[in-house]
Amino acid sequence: MLFAHGFGCDQGMWRFVEPSFRADYRTVLFDHVGAGQADLACYDPVRYSSLGQYADDVLDICRELALDQPVFVGHSVSAMIGMLAAIRAPQLFARLVLICPSPCYIDDGDYVGGFSRDDIAGLIDFLDDNFVAWSGAMAPAIMGNAERPELGRELESSFCRTDPTAARQFARVTFLSDNRRELDLLRTPSLILQASDDAIAPPAVGRYLHQALRGSTLVQLAARGHCPNLSAPQETVAAIRDYLR
Repeated sequence: MLFAHGFGCDQGMWRFVEPSFRADYRTVLFDHVGAGQADLACYDPVRYSSLGQYADDVLDICRELALDQPVFVGHSVSAMIGMLAAIRAPQLFARLVLICPSPCYIDDGDYVGGFSRDDIAGLIDFLDDNFVAWSGAMAPAIMGNAERPELGRELESSFCRTDPTAARQFARVTFLSDNRRELDLLRTPSLILQASDDAIAPPAVGRYLHQALRGSTLVQLAARGHCPNLSAPQETVAAIRDYLR
């Protein structure tokens, strides 16, 4: 099983989920370039100007470690990164687990992404102006679970550990991406885990993905917020286990 973290996070975000699968799978954790312990010298803003390069990194990991059709588990933007990787090399993956995914964050006609184009522009401008203030304001909203402020503080700390230059670029790539046209190209079976009351990927997004992805399974979690791997790890693990049986 290959676990990929979301924007502003690192592999530590899987610490409550990944250990539950060690007995049955070889588990692999990594940090995207610019996050965690990844070598920042590998970061190139031109090279990483689209999610495609992040998908190529995933393929490089699979080939370097000779992973034998792993289950890819991707959170948030990494769900789409995993999808793009599986489209490029379908033979490499057995299944995809997409946690709080979104193919497009911007509302477009009948499509509900959760944000207007002005919303996203304002979010990116705020991040550019003051990354620390952005982290403090956005982390609690993204995490949800206001009654558990320690979760928001953890996400804020994770944001602040991310290289600011790489984070600003990754934010643009993430929130301005539109992968709806690629959905029909995916042939790998996938599980969509939709959290409730998610400020980043509302329920309409999960339903849209389920209708667009062939062979997909949609599970609505009771967990609230955008990071059920942290806020509701037991429910997240149970949903993944049920799917992989």
